[in-house]
Amino acid sequence: MPTFLLEIGTEELPATFVSEAISQWEKLIPTALSEAFLTNDGVKIYATPRRLAVVINSLPTKQPDREEEIKGPPAKAAFKDGKPTKAAEGFAKKQEIELKDLEIRPTEKGDFVFVNKKIQGKQTAEILIKLVPEWINKLEGKRFMRWADGDIKFPRPIRWLVTLLDGEILPINLENGSEIITSGRISYGHRVLHPEYIEIEQAKDYAEVLRKAYIEVDFQQRKSQVEQQIQTVAKKVQGIAEVPTELLAEVTNLVEWPTAVVGKIDEEFLILPSEVTTTVMVTHQRYFPVLKSTKTPKSKVELLPYFITISNGDPEKSEIIAKGNERVIRARLADGQFFYKADLAKPLESYLPELEAVTFQAKLGSVRKKVERIVNIAKLIVEQLKISQEESKNIERAALLCKADLVTQMVYEFPELQGIMGEKYARACGEDEAVATAIFEHYLPRGAGDILPESISGQVVSLADKLDTLVSIFGLGMLPTGSSDPFALRRAANAVVNITWSA
Repeated sequence: MPTFLLEIGTEELPATFVSEAISQWEKLIPTALSEAFLTNDGVKIYATPRRLAVVINSLPTKQPDREEEIKGPPAKAAFKDGKPTKAAEGFAKKQEIELKDLEIRPTEKGDFVFVNKKIQGKQTAEILIKLVPEWINKLEGKRFMRWADGDIKFPRPIRWLVTLLDGEILPINLENGSEIITSGRISYGHRVLHPEYIEIEQAKDYAEVLRKAYIEVDFQQRKSQVEQQIQTVAKKVQGIAEVPTELLAEVTNLVEWPTAVVGKIDEEFLILPSEVTTTVMVTHQRYFPVLKSTKTPKSKVELLPYFITISNGDPEKSEIIAKGNERVIRARLADGQFFYKADLAKPLESYLPELEAVTFQAKLGSVRKKVERIVNIAKLIVEQLKISQEESKNIERAALLCKADLVTQMVYEFPELQGIMGEKYARACGEDEAVATAIFEHYLPRGAGDILPESISGQVVSLADKLDTLVSIFGLGMLPTGSSDPFALRRAANAVVNITWSA
């Protein structure tokens, strides 16, 4: 039973689309094969930054012959005085049958014309030739583009097409204006390690042939290699790599033949809060931080002066690659160091007037106005809960300062650090520990599965912030929709319930 291979070769695809395409094809292709009555022994989706591919094993050579019951027009419209009308003749012609083969059967809606049609199965090759363009055109994603002078839309230009049924090329042309992409058996290896073309003789050999050309087409295999290499090189510098799940998936889809490379950072940057350094590494540079081997609480993460990047280049050039990445991160961390020192030059409270220039919502005014509402709502919650005077002072102070870090240079450059830097700056300028903790916790939970605020101050300020958002935005009639919730009202509502329930 034959094996089918489809490979779409492209310019470098966005990492997010690679994972989306795998997910879409895992549903689309088996469904299409089932609807076409093509049994198989498994559909395997492969993807790298430069190609999407599917290998389908043990296909039949043709569809099975089958009978299909087809419902036609109502009997009273198909026959008049026992004689067939144009409706019956048209239905029979469309189904390519004789009038005598029509049958009248009762249904819940009356008598209808039916036909049991014998359908001869088509050749698998013929069906695949029609299905392949559909599989390509039905892929969805953000920022699709056109190229050349054609109408085909894809995240990046398609450069080659491989379509093999066992060793036979299925002739498929993608017409893109004056550019025609003709299918064949020619693919391409790694840009650096194997820039020559590859000729694929048999569909079943696809993954192995590509590996010989320094392409690991299997996402899970590539992901395992990346993770293993990261931990291996981390041990060489007596550390443990921090491997965020999302970053691991992203870098796996950025490389075809991964090589983990260790780079150094200047130790002077280790005086920065670890959250700043790891944000620069993970969010902005796609690097993996290296931690000290000793287990420490999350709030006391100790970084080693190293990072790990995943290269798609020549492993023998790892030292040069490391030096290049070191220059890049040095500049980013130098910026962070400058912002940190500049922000610490004045107390957190001094940033409050600048919140007047930051709009929360056009009809609701500035973030400074929102802070005033948060303070007032927090006072009402304090009264309801009969919280002690000392804790009340901390709550009021935290409510006042909770948004101040939004206008600091660090948070302006790295918005992911809002709340985190507020906590750091509050401690640095001598605010009470409960106040500093509440400034960070009032953003919690930041999403499904995130931790909840633990301190009473953090819980109250978080509730006040979220209740203000809910009441204010709903009060304007701005209801969330299935596709739009710019103020995260659903998340705020869920947070209010969860915090209240857990308190």
